[in-house]
Amino acid sequence: MVSRRSAPTVRVVQVLDYFVEQRGKRVGLSELARALDLAKPTCLGILTELTAGGYLVRGADTTTYGLGPALIEAGRVAQDSFAISALARVELEKLTSRYRTTCTASAVIGDQIMVLESTGPGMIKVGAAYHFAPPVGLMYVLWDTDAAFDAWLARPAAVPLQQNEARLRQVVAECRERGYLIESLTAAGRKLYSLLAGFAADDLPDDLRELVGELVTSLGERVYLGTDLQPRKEHPVSLLAAPTYGGDGRQNMVLTMYVGASITGAEIDRRGTALVTAAEAVTAATGGRRPPEPLRPGSADPRTQTLTDRPPLPGRAPTEPEEPTATE
Repeated sequence: MVSRRSAPTVRVVQVLDYFVEQRGKRVGLSELARALDLAKPTCLGILTELTAGGYLVRGADTTTYGLGPALIEAGRVAQDSFAISALARVELEKLTSRYRTTCTASAVIGDQIMVLESTGPGMIKVGAAYHFAPPVGLMYVLWDTDAAFDAWLARPAAVPLQQNEARLRQVVAECRERGYLIESLTAAGRKLYSLLAGFAADDLPDDLRELVGELVTSLGERVYLGTDLQPRKEHPVSLLAAPTYGGDGRQNMVLTMYVGASITGAEIDRRGTALVTAAEAVTAATGGRRPPEPLRPGSADPRTQTLTDRPPLPGRAPTEPEEPTATE
């Protein structure tokens, strides 16, 4: 895997890690510089900026430093993100038992999509991460505000993508109304996530970027729409996905049920309904709440502006709605 590291950033992380290891003990400039083998001017610059941001505080004697209040809020946010996954596991295990399939709970943590919980026969590694940028990540903003959706679309794509604005709007509208997403089962789709695992958009080697470009042409090509499905006909389904919500009514996590097989439209509906019920149970258990009503592109969004209030979308289209399935 290609990895780019910033030496100045690494030093900042080292400083913060050192303070955490001290368990509340205050540390002076000289001690810190010796412990981390850094030049005093470098240490002083880092300490000054972290103190200005509230991540560190300077002691009354002005010669020692300790962890600051800004880390408290950051810690609470991180704790909430991971605590909700434990509650989700209860519902995931029920789905796994009922459908004998792999289920996951995942969320956007920083700039990455991270698997927080996994149950079932083909358990996906907890902690597995994917870069949060097109063509990966539609389901993590699909039920969020339009502003969050647009921010994701504006991220640099891992590969050039075609714009299919009409289909994108249709996918958004249908998935928000249905409550879950259904992703079709294709060989390309299976390869895509494994190829992009752990890569930032600008880290992809040229040969891998070219291969991914061959697998994906637009964001909406693998999502089933209502007109694609028939109750008695079997459809190849990769997975289903449904959102959970926080106390502010914003999407905060995605529950996924893997199918990895062809199932009828009626079975898709049954599994999708079960997945949505599980997601609603997690939302309730964590004190969250659903938005007042499904948001539709072109209709009034009580939390932010609508899609039709904005200029044409960037040259990308959404992924497909996903279904509950067995393994990926």
